[in-house]
Amino acid sequence: MLAAVQVDEDFHARFSAQGRRYLFRLLVRRAPPALERHRVWHLRQPLDLAAMRAGAAHLLGRHDFTTFRAALCQAKSPVKTLDRLEIEEIPLPQGSEYRFRLAARSFLHNQVRSIVGTLERVGAGAWTPDDVKAALEARDRSACGPVCPPSGLYLEGVDYAADPFTPPPGPAAARE
Repeated sequence: MLAAVQVDEDFHARFSAQGRRYLFRLLVRRAPPALERHRVWHLRQPLDLAAMRAGAAHLLGRHDFTTFRAALCQAKSPVKTLDRLEIEEIPLPQGSEYRFRLAARSFLHNQVRSIVGTLERVGAGAWTPDDVKAALEARDRSACGPVCPPSGLYLEGVDYAADPFTPPPGPAAARE
């Protein structure tokens, strides 16, 4: 959908946002992607979905995410509330695609890529789900797993208090 609306003079696309939703796509199969090149993070080794979900559960809610914050982050506080962190596996011929969906009011610089990179370590068996909890509690960037590449990261949506792209209800809606 493509739409344009007039907004108030003080509207700011970034600072007026009430929430953000990200999608990260990770492709696991032996053959490298052709059409999806630079659109997914490609790995060859299978991942343990249950372990990644268990690790992700430690990150939900309000936490100090210093561990998952880039050194150049300009946010005033590392305390954020992660409202959603879901991981789904989509079977493909000769492999799988893992889709990580994250939602929060705001994110720290590289937070999503740091989280996905850390959860990949859990899925690969190099970390346990409890290692994610320990890393979060360490509040130390060096405790974080690797930051995954930007290939595969998508901004899925931005939420505003009064969505400027939702038209006001018409006469039909008023009658109901």
